[in-house]
Amino acid sequence: RYFENLKEKILKETKVSDQHLTPEILLHLITPECRLFNAPLTRELENLFKNDPFWAFYWPGGQALSKFILENPDHIKGKSLLDVGSGCGATSISAIKRNARYVIANDIDEAAGCSVLLNAQLNSIDLRKLFISSQNLIGSPVEEDIICIGDLFYDEEIADILFPWLNKLADIGKIILIGDPGRHGLSASKMHFLTKLAAYELTANCCIENNGFKNVYVWKFR
Repeated sequence: RYFENLKEKILKETKVSDQHLTPEILLHLITPECRLFNAPLTRELENLFKNDPFWAFYWPGGQALSKFILENPDHIKGKSLLDVGSGCGATSISAIKRNARYVIANDIDEAAGCSVLLNAQLNSIDLRKLFISSQNLIGSPVEEDIICIGDLFYDEEIADILFPWLNKLADIGKIILIGDPGRHGLSASKMHFLTKLAAYELTANCCIENNGFKNVYVWKFR
């Protein structure tokens, strides 16, 4: 019943949106029309979800990764993919649309997992290829061919946790794709590890929602 209640709350508090870089993917998001977008924080709203509903926004890095995957299917076809910090699940959905062998959508917030499932159903993808995990997999061994990370480099502390792990994965031949608009965690010293694969201009509404970031990039780690 817990997940049924969660599903009902997500459907009630979000709108289906295509106002982003990948309009071919519909997503249940908190948009300016939703009460949670600008609502003052009351106890009722604070207790609505266990954690802040970051999964209800389509962050720039996730948009870039999803667009890159949709436009470059040869990078994904037949490969397995781990989507770390999957949020709304757009990157996972894009990969399955482009014939990934299977995808793990990984987010430590259980509500994100529920959101991924709702968005996957909304886009009629093959659910047999989608696995959802709420474990913290950062630092763990990875069996998948590709690791996607969108918008996790929000400060240097998390970057310092992620980079040694990504280094180890790159050493054993894993493909690591990062979507980011240029957040604080990607300091100059860390940029040496990254090769730019794509740059996209964000939509006007996304710029407003993301502190004025106008562009977003897809990077390959090393």
